[in-house]
Amino acid sequence: MELPIRKIIHIDMDAFFASVEQHDFPELKGKAIAVGGMHRGVVAAASYEAREYGVRSAMNSKTAREKCPNLIFVPPRFERYKEISLQIRAIFHEYTDLVEPLSLDEAYLDVTFNKKNISSANQIAREIRKRIFETTGLTASAGISINKFLAKIASDINKPNGQKTIHPSQVLDFLEQLAIDKFYGVGKVTANKMKTLGIFNGKDLKAKSLEELTLIFGKSGKHYYQVVRGIHHVEVVPNRIRKSFGIEETFWEDLSTGDQIHEKIEEIATKLCHKLEKNNIKGRTITLKIKYLDFSQFTRSKSLDISFNSIEIILPIAKELWELRPYDKSVRLLGISLSNLNTEEKKQVFVQLKFPF
Repeated sequence: MELPIRKIIHIDMDAFFASVEQHDFPELKGKAIAVGGMHRGVVAAASYEAREYGVRSAMNSKTAREKCPNLIFVPPRFERYKEISLQIRAIFHEYTDLVEPLSLDEAYLDVTFNKKNISSANQIAREIRKRIFETTGLTASAGISINKFLAKIASDINKPNGQKTIHPSQVLDFLEQLAIDKFYGVGKVTANKMKTLGIFNGKDLKAKSLEELTLIFGKSGKHYYQVVRGIHHVEVVPNRIRKSFGIEETFWEDLSTGDQIHEKIEEIATKLCHKLEKNNIKGRTITLKIKYLDFSQFTRSKSLDISFNSIEIILPIAKELWELRPYDKSVRLLGISLSNLNTEEKKQVFVQLKFPF
């Protein structure tokens, strides 16, 4: 049976956290700002003005300030970002219920069959971006194509506040000309390895056999072999299976005493248990995550034979795992998560037909 031509849109908000701050506080418009960081820490998001200086998300604040001496650090307001994210998702659902959020600021939409019976995915993307701007005052970019892999790549091409459609008739030519660094999922290390093998673009990658790629890259080799040929059958899944549920907190001032640590562990465990009970989620494995001042990280887990979500079980185990830490250094982040959850996978059945893109 011939596979359908799907219509997939990837919507990505433009510098989301930073754009929200510039929208809510007009005095920040046109200025280089970084959300997060402050006296120390990492940049959660950078405005486009800051990006011109080389400031990027996940960059430590010291490096960011060196690159941009006039950088303005803004504390994050995650509740505000969540509020706007929900407004944006409501717009998505006006067109389709096949919405797969990747984070607060991006999502995949399958509009092959849509609520407004619009035949052009390109038109739907334009309408959604217009609705987002009218509702929130923020801009979004979009990528449109036949699968998630291509839509994700396309959304980055005309950023910010633009969109790109890779039509079915253009897919193979587009992929052959695409630089290997631009293939979604190919990181810097893998890209460099490919270049040593003479793979600089999609055409070079396509010249490699499945056997060669599998031998060199293992299971990923089959993925590379398929995507360069436009094959990527991963569906848009509205209800992702949550494998863990946790809370972590980065501290503005490092914690250095046992009393401070135990107080924070108790605070985080209490918040986690409240959310677990509210969502009727239980699990069998607790993980404690510690990140130190020097950015080194330590995690340790413990599993039980029963499923649980109570503070009476989680807090003592979290404290027990803390005692297993390899050394005493100032702590900049603590997190507690629960995995091996009792949530079940919900499968969706799709009726697939083929019709013009």
